Amino acid sequence: MKKAVIIGGGVTGLSAAYFLQKKARESGQTIHITIVEAEERLGGKIRTVHDGDFTMETGADSIVTRKTNAADLIEELGLKDEVVYNATGISYIYADGKLNQIPKEAVFGIPTSIESLATTELVSAEGKVEALKDFYTPNQTFTKDDSVGEFLEAFLGKELVQKQIAPVLSGVYSGKLSELTIASTLPYLIDYKNEYGSIIRGLSEHKAKFQSGGGKKFLSFRQGVSQLIDGLEQKLDQAEILKGVAAEALKPSPGGGYEITLMDGRALEADVVAIGTLSAAAQKLLKNERLDEEFNQFRHSSLISVYMAFDVPDEELPADGTGFITADSDDVKCNACTWTSRKWEHTSAEGRLLVRLFYKSVNPHYESLVNMTEDELLQIGMEDIKTSLGIASKPLTYNVTKWHEVMPNYHIKHHQIVQSLEAKMEKVFPNVLLAGCSYYGVGIPDCIANGEETAAKMLERISE
Repeated sequence: MKKAVIIGGGVTGLSAAYFLQKKARESGQTIHITIVEAEERLGGKIRTVHDGDFTMETGADSIVTRKTNAADLIEELGLKDEVVYNATGISYIYADGKLNQIPKEAVFGIPTSIESLATTELVSAEGKVEALKDFYTPNQTFTKDDSVGEFLEAFLGKELVQKQIAPVLSGVYSGKLSELTIASTLPYLIDYKNEYGSIIRGLSEHKAKFQSGGGKKFLSFRQGVSQLIDGLEQKLDQAEILKGVAAEALKPSPGGGYEITLMDGRALEADVVAIGTLSAAAQKLLKNERLDEEFNQFRHSSLISVYMAFDVPDEELPADGTGFITADSDDVKCNACTWTSRKWEHTSAEGRLLVRLFYKSVNPHYESLVNMTEDELLQIGMEDIKTSLGIASKPLTYNVTKWHEVMPNYHIKHHQIVQSLEAKMEKVFPNVLLAGCSYYGVGIPDCIANGEETAAKMLERISE
């Protein structure tokens, strides 16, 4: 019997195991699948916490709906009736001591019409005039491998980018726009610029794409995103799942294939291996100097998540608001604040206010924040809520989670590094595949897609 070992029980590893099991059944092959997860629980950065009437996603909080592969998997897992969608509302940017509405028609803060540019309160008249150069300045030098920040500033102007676009995009992609490529963020923007002569005009022409599904741009589940992980685990009826034990070393075995040594002393044999951990863990496992040049160039950012629940009436928040992003503010330390109970009704059974604050490693205060205790971080969060929303009540409950250096940051050379590493892996560790968000995409649908691709490659290697 052929043996496949998947190291890492996050959404990529579980998806790889699920699709490998499915494909093996369809092709009539018998494969022994083993999943090795260092933590006592599966899911990686998907972690739902239930606290009384409140549901808190301490990691990833939703799935983007426009990538349909997640919907297909959800149906296969029998979770379709458990799906819930986000409520629509107004997003704000906190700047100059107040909440400023992001234009409704903006996409990632980028205007989709002259009207949405003209009506924004975040940019001066001079900044709006500068942004009009997008309509008459052609793209002659930029490619998808260039910085998305430099690209946007070249055609939309520095003020619009810094005050309205950068806070939104940096929040989504966890990095400075100057260090992120167009390809790893919004690759279609350069296509729009080249085809329509204008980023704004291109977004306007494709507005229906971004407005499809109405406000249902994100989905979750009645019991939280961890239901997806539970659903995958339940379907893996032919896989052996080892939790609470890390893989310590991987080396070729004398008879072909590989031997994986676990921290508890056990050894696993495998014909094919997929490593779905973060790049630092993969590097430590493989212990090969020929791969260090590439591994050392991967970057990961950090995040501190602070949830707080309050027994306050809904009208204390701006009408129809769902949260804010902070832009260059000294009086509020958080990078962003989601009004979770407004955005996700299922997170507060009694309709009381639940908010989530984000403190990211791009934050100038992060180095001091990461060393604080939970109580100290709670105090920081309470001060931010009091300053931004005027709520001075003591929280009913709270949750503080630190995610240190675990958020992949796709810098300018990321794709080249991945390609180089793949080529070396073929020579040094044939039939060992790298998978996961450190290399191939950070969203849950991207991880599911990468899991399916990895399963297909594993089955192909086994068949050969």
